[in-house]
Amino acid sequence: MEAFGDIAGGLLVLAQTAPGSEESGGSFLVSPGLGLMIWTLALFLFTMWVLSKVAFPKIQEALDKRANAIRESIEAAERQRHQSDELLEEYRQRLSEAREQADDIMARARRAAETAAAEATAAGKEKREELVAAAKRDIEAETRRSLEQIRKEVADLTVLATEKVTRRSLTAEDQRRLVEDALSEVDFTTLSGSSS
Repeated sequence: MEAFGDIAGGLLVLAQTAPGSEESGGSFLVSPGLGLMIWTLALFLFTMWVLSKVAFPKIQEALDKRANAIRESIEAAERQRHQSDELLEEYRQRLSEAREQADDIMARARRAAETAAAEATAAGKEKREELVAAAKRDIEAETRRSLEQIRKEVADLTVLATEKVTRRSLTAEDQRRLVEDALSEVDFTTLSGSSS
């Protein structure tokens, strides 16, 4: 502001002093007159008063608007940063929950698979045991049937052999006695034990 006053004062001095009217031996810039200084000061004060009434309020208003805009931008940025921090924390929490749920689902699936495998193994073992038991029953039944058939064939062969040896027909009582004697000599327990 002082520089502006100096420039204004210098211009007034130039305007008032005409070229060639130098006072006794010196330049007007070096020794200004008192009246010029008063007018320069009055003009400077008037200019400052006009500027303070007209220009400075508008400049101050523009500066205040700019400061308010900057402050609001900073506050908005702080709010957005705070919201983004909250969203990030919420995202992290949800991600953690999702990971926990995924781990829980995996653990349940693993347990279900182990249970299913154990059940399948038990069912397979039970089925195998049932099949083995059924096969044993079938073998025992077939063994009994075979033994009965062998007994009948032994009885028939014994009757035929006896008829050939004696060359006569045997009575039913003789046949029964011979069959019982032949059967008593054969050990069928050994046959049934070796076939099972």
